[in-house]
Amino acid sequence: MNARLRALTLAALLPLALAPAAQATTAPPLTLEQQARKADVIVRATLGAVTNVTEGGVSYQVYPLTITETLVGDAASLPQSGGRPALFFLQGLADLPALTTGQDVIALLYARRLDSPLVGFNQGLYPVTNGAVKAKTAAGADITDPAKLRDAIRAAREAR
Repeated sequence: MNARLRALTLAALLPLALAPAAQATTAPPLTLEQQARKADVIVRATLGAVTNVTEGGVSYQVYPLTITETLVGDAASLPQSGGRPALFFLQGLADLPALTTGQDVIALLYARRLDSPLVGFNQGLYPVTNGAVKAKTAAGADITDPAKLRDAIRAAREAR
């Protein structure tokens, strides 16, 4: 290969070599114990009807919460909508958990507004369906009783 062709090839490839690699945004899987330690606020709540809110040019899907129990932290520190704590999800965010009005949930939350308020980028949500939840301890034991989930969360927080 002559010097001129080599120089042109290098000039064409150099920007590709220096460009940052494109990576998908993913969150590493977190155990229940890790989620509990990372959460600022943990509540059992009922989801209200979703509304769309735009603040500072950013659009969110907002689910007001009716708090039935605060396990950790201060629910008043959560973002507010209509004077109530609420979950603010960035509009158009992929991979949201299925959320419905009236749904009973145990939610492990960040207090500050992020793309998703759920710890572990949507991992920290445990719907209570027919009185049962689906969770696992780090050891792989199933948790189906909300009271046992509450106990596991508190134990994880105390161990930190």
